[in-house]
Amino acid sequence: MRWRWRTWRRGSVGEGARCGVRGAGRENAGRGTRGAGRASTVGELLDELERVLGAASIAEARAEARDIVAAVTDMPRFWPTVNKSEVAEEAVVDAARRAAARRAAGAPFAYAVGRAAFRHLTLDVDERVLIPRQETEGLVELVLEWAASEGRAGGIAVDVGTGSGAIALALASEGRFERVIATDVSAGALAVARANAERVAPALRAPVELRSGALLAPVRDVRARVVVSNPPYIAHHEARSLPAGVRDWEPPVALFSGAEGMAATEAIIRDAAEVLEPGGLLALEVDSRRAALAAEAALADGRYRDVAVRLDLAGRERFLMARRRDA
Repeated sequence: MRWRWRTWRRGSVGEGARCGVRGAGRENAGRGTRGAGRASTVGELLDELERVLGAASIAEARAEARDIVAAVTDMPRFWPTVNKSEVAEEAVVDAARRAAARRAAGAPFAYAVGRAAFRHLTLDVDERVLIPRQETEGLVELVLEWAASEGRAGGIAVDVGTGSGAIALALASEGRFERVIATDVSAGALAVARANAERVAPALRAPVELRSGALLAPVRDVRARVVVSNPPYIAHHEARSLPAGVRDWEPPVALFSGAEGMAATEAIIRDAAEVLEPGGLLALEVDSRRAALAAEAALADGRYRDVAVRLDLAGRERFLMARRRDA
């Protein structure tokens, strides 16, 4: 589940004053590094980070060094490479060094730089929340496609176990819902989600409300058009098989779900039927090894119709889709 860094959308080539760099220019020629061991240009900073990452046996150390500088300057991935002569401000150098040190210590890239891309959003992330993944972007896409096919706007979307707020904020910014409600049992996760909601507020079409509590417990009073979730779905005994960057860094509450990995999925299937309006959509990301079990649980419940499993971009059974029966 290696995070694949993508483009920072704010800024463009040449906006060095905003991103913490300035042109080296004649006035800086021959100055060298500022202070002992301090990189003065973007190129020198890249060289330094590459050495730190390479010493830690990080694969593609040069590329990761480039991506770290792009992240801390909030610029596109190509920017550091084509602006090597720009002078990096002290704050940029310090932030990049901290990120490289965390990456060298084993932190996933998104945690090291403190940000992750999700669809068109850039979100703050840390160890309190799961790192948003590309598969989950597909879940959002399925929900948006379904809502558009209905030919109407409005209704409430509920994101269960919101973590960083990725799903909720994507639906609020891209969808045409009246309101989006996001729940999480973790106070730390809700704090991250709240900060992200403030960060992307200009892009939101619908208000986002955060509620504290386990799964659907905080929305018993709601009649939702959509219930969507990327719940924990890994069995406890499978922990050893996970990559160290996942097992040792990401929050266990967002990863593990009972002895067989189905506890949260089964609970959401059971309780969502009480929250969804007639014809409303339940959309879940599931473990590809347990997709059939999730579909069987929805069918056995008896309150759903149009139960289907959809594939992710890699062709794996990844998403459970079901509609609430009308009666």
